[in-house]
Amino acid sequence: MKKYNETSQDGHVCLECGDELGYGRADRKFCSDACRNRFHNRHVQSSRQFKQKVNLALDRNYDILDSIRKTSLKSIEVADLENMGFRKDYFTSYVKRSTKELYMCYDIKYAIFHGRVTSISKMETF
Repeated sequence: MKKYNETSQDGHVCLECGDELGYGRADRKFCSDACRNRFHNRHVQSSRQFKQKVNLALDRNYDILDSIRKTSLKSIEVADLENMGFRKDYFTSYVKRSTKELYMCYDIKYAIFHGRVTSISKMETF
């Protein structure tokens, strides 16, 4: 019979600290509540940071598109937008129609045609 402080469990180790798991349930993954909490907090934090990065890029794109929409510009080069901080790989929806690619950044729609952003307009909200 094993004592409580003996380690074995067929070489299973804690997913957080790497210590061998002692006596307990066979499906145990962590040596303590502290290790379990650290492990899960770290994974949630990386997911949260990814979401924050995407949302910041979308917000920046929205602000850039909205400022251009308010001017008299009919179209602008994608390269010029990128120089302003626009990230063309971040958008909220996409539709391809014949030769035009239509994008949405929240309620602002725009088209990309031959390296130019055109038809920047705001959708009506209900």
